[in-house]
Amino acid sequence: MLKNTVTTLTRLSAACAAVAAISVAQPVFAQTQAPAASPAPAEAAVNRSPELSLQATASSEVKQDTVRIALAAEVEGADQPATGKKLSALLDDVVKRARDTKGVEVRTGNYNVWPNTGSKGKIAGWRGQGEVILESKDFEAAAALASKLSDKTAISSISFSLSRAAREAEERKLLKEAAQAFKDRALAAANAFGFSGYRLSKLELGGSGGPGPMPRMMAMAKDAGGGGAYSADVPLESGEVTVSVAVNGTIVLQ
Repeated sequence: MLKNTVTTLTRLSAACAAVAAISVAQPVFAQTQAPAASPAPAEAAVNRSPELSLQATASSEVKQDTVRIALAAEVEGADQPATGKKLSALLDDVVKRARDTKGVEVRTGNYNVWPNTGSKGKIAGWRGQGEVILESKDFEAAAALASKLSDKTAISSISFSLSRAAREAEERKLLKEAAQAFKDRALAAANAFGFSGYRLSKLELGGSGGPGPMPRMMAMAKDAGGGGAYSADVPLESGEVTVSVAVNGTIVLQ
């Protein structure tokens, strides 16, 4: 009996020793420090420099450099196909005569064929009207060509515009003025709020050409001789259009 008790105590001691050895062999992990909490939104807002949105513009009046003359031609016919064919032939002839003029762009414009109805609502005939457009920076050449073609056409409208090249050249000049105006305004604003300077945060550019004058509608008046030709001797004097450049931006006061 005593021998069995001794054996049991020996096994128990061995088990305790094994448990102690396993505990010593386990790795020891260092306790890491939690990251510092980010500042509260109210605190971040206090530390951030104030921002200010500004706009500066520059503009000028520029003489329109391009004229557009619309020449109208009219025909009549017994039916729609014949009228359309007659009108097309007339416009083709006018375009061919005009294409050799240096410095004048020639193209066709509106084209319409419609019926003429009698008193009882029946179709009594057909009428066709088409346009040939002359566009040029040479006003004298365009006017002379319109006069040359007045035997078969009449001026229906005249309008003026600023060419893309002229507009872009003017915008490049205005951009320097608008940029300097923005810088001056930004510095003045910074000083007004007690800051010594600023830095740019965001910039946007914009601009507009302004609407040109409405086309001048010309009556299809017959010439002094009473014939079928129309007079095209009209003065061509363009107006001015406003070109502007705007600089919009956000600055950070410092």
